[in-house]
Amino acid sequence: MKFRLISKILGTGLILFSFIQIIPASISLIYAENNVFSFFQSGLITFFTGLFLFGVNYSKDYEDLKIRDGFLLIVLLWFVFSIFAGIPFILQENGLSIVNAYFESVSGLTTTGATIFVNLDDQLKSVLFYRALLQWVGGLGIVVLALALFPILGIGGMQLYRGEASNPVNNNKLRPKMAETAKSLWFIYLILTILCFFSYRFSGMSVFDAVTHSFSTIAIGGFSNYDSSFGYFSNNYIYFFASIFMFLSALSFSLHFLAYSRLNLSAYLQDKELKFFAFIAFFAFLLIFITLQAFDSSENLDTVMISLFQTISFITTTGYLATDHSSLPLFIPYLLIALAGMGACAGSTGGGLKAIRVYILYRQAKNELKKLIHPNSVIPLKIGENVVDSEISDSVWGFVSVYLFALFFGILLILSTGLSLETAFSTIFSCLNNLGPALGEATNNYASLNDASKIILSFTMILGRLEIYTLLVLFTTFFWRY
Repeated sequence: MKFRLISKILGTGLILFSFIQIIPASISLIYAENNVFSFFQSGLITFFTGLFLFGVNYSKDYEDLKIRDGFLLIVLLWFVFSIFAGIPFILQENGLSIVNAYFESVSGLTTTGATIFVNLDDQLKSVLFYRALLQWVGGLGIVVLALALFPILGIGGMQLYRGEASNPVNNNKLRPKMAETAKSLWFIYLILTILCFFSYRFSGMSVFDAVTHSFSTIAIGGFSNYDSSFGYFSNNYIYFFASIFMFLSALSFSLHFLAYSRLNLSAYLQDKELKFFAFIAFFAFLLIFITLQAFDSSENLDTVMISLFQTISFITTTGYLATDHSSLPLFIPYLLIALAGMGACAGSTGGGLKAIRVYILYRQAKNELKKLIHPNSVIPLKIGENVVDSEISDSVWGFVSVYLFALFFGILLILSTGLSLETAFSTIFSCLNNLGPALGEATNNYASLNDASKIILSFTMILGRLEIYTLLVLFTTFFWRY
């Protein structure tokens, strides 16, 4: 294991991240807030820690980093960055506790959107900006991992995207060619953010709200500047544009890259995962709209937009709210939470199982039903015209099994902290799928939960963000033995 090489890369990352921490200080100056130095101090702490890690390992060469080291590096990046990202929350006046600060930073970087802040409407602008910035940076990191690293590491079914990413693997090593992929993804990510900003601005948002909400929308994060989330705006145009950009961000960025590089939209039209994802989203929207229409006396257009917005928000695991989701009639609150179980497409900033895995399970189940009628038939598992080999399908089944085990074990852990069953299930399910909104005691925010549950949920958010395998493999003896 190349521990010194990993430390060097961590140090480089912390140095870069320290400059990101200083950016909100300018917002403090603009709005004449008193927490300018908290961001500067945080940036300096992060910078000198990174400089130390880089300096003591300066002579090591990145070319020697291998795949097994990649697992450890990815996990350390998320845990270590979350620690340093929480420092500004602690150092500000009336700062958060260490546990609360870590929970908020993990939620931001993993784009989960679960928050411990109460009275967001009165919160400092610089803090609101920093939260949104964390999600935006975390969202880009997720896309790079999903398209450049996860296919290489063989994370349950993500090998399907090996051909889409610019493959940075050669002779079982992680190489700097990954920077080429990251550069292209960065450009697309930035363009989507700019377009989202102008859409929000011209729909009635202030400049500040448009900036922060465009950050969290494209990251599919869900952090808002208001306790009532998007319900604060009560604007159908904003709901409409938010739904569009949440949906676009939930698609694989490999499709965006192909469309951009070829100046052709055919990649979207031919993608089976996109079609499956869109079908599930449309069916859920119709079901929610019909149910709300039967119970709500609002105008049809308002009901349509709220139904569309809430459906897209939850199925993409963004977690924005146009209304109190827990007060919606009948089964809708549970359906919305359940939609996050599938989540967005692979290679996007969204969480959940990913649509491609659910689609593979659906196709395999369909084949098994056919075999009941024709037991001697050989029916290949296909996605479009491509045959999915048994290695990938087995990997998907293995991933789902581990996912269910993690969900069940997480619920037991949360129950052991004294929370109700509804709160335990919804918070673990929400955090594992990087959704944010939950039910029970966490309907509005997670502030009332005890510290033990917040630590467990912080770990769960990272577990879900890293596709479960990446983190759990570090707890096996064979990972460290060979």
